[in-house]
Amino acid sequence: MSDVLAFAGVYVVRSGSRLLRDVDWEVEEGQRWVVLGPNGAGKTTLLQLAAGRMHPTSGVAGVLGEVLGATDVFDLRPRIGLASSSLAEGIPAQERVVDVVVTASWGVVGRWRESYDDLDHDRARELLVALGAEHLLERRYGTLSEGERKRVQIARALMTDPELMLLDEPAAGLDLGGREDLVGRLGAIAADLEAPALVMVTHHVEEIPPGFTDVLLLRQGEVVAQGPLELTLTQENLSATFGLDLVLDRHGDRWAARAR
Repeated sequence: MSDVLAFAGVYVVRSGSRLLRDVDWEVEEGQRWVVLGPNGAGKTTLLQLAAGRMHPTSGVAGVLGEVLGATDVFDLRPRIGLASSSLAEGIPAQERVVDVVVTASWGVVGRWRESYDDLDHDRARELLVALGAEHLLERRYGTLSEGERKRVQIARALMTDPELMLLDEPAAGLDLGGREDLVGRLGAIAADLEAPALVMVTHHVEEIPPGFTDVLLLRQGEVVAQGPLELTLTQENLSATFGLDLVLDRHGDRWAARAR
């Protein structure tokens, strides 16, 4: 299994509720995917599978050449960069920003007894510089704005030089300026040929960064459409996904949608 992600006939059922139904999906090296859908579509569940933090009820979920249920996920997870609100909630408010990033090397949240060398700290600083957050190095995480926290979370997710990068609604809660700054920085990451395969979950086409290549549209746990972004992100597919007659516009390398 050589794909970054290879899902075949994947179902997820929890407490009698079907969260995903018969999902087939493949992500290859170098691809940048956006996963779109309304609340309750199964987007976060899909990302939890991709992160090795959930197992399918049935079907095959391949992640980085391993099959969930037949591999040690604790060996798999360090190969995956994850930025999500659930993970961010566990970051201690008093943690220094540089430590928030560097602790990803050990896969922990919060400094304890683990040790880090100069190379670890140098990489953490380089990532914060690349994300425009170098001035935050010594700040306490709890004092940051939502936009600043998002950049720190993404730096943390990149810390281990992952083979797969997963972003769960990275622009949620940001104002217009914060969103546009983040979208631009994610676009720069997408354009980097050395960057890992990317999967970003969002509700809004306005948050799709430049350079993303493919889209997966989900509704009520089922795939509405998937494929190259320019061919698959259509008014018809978007309207079917959100259950609303939508108008889709494109301005250069950005998208916008509104009700008809």
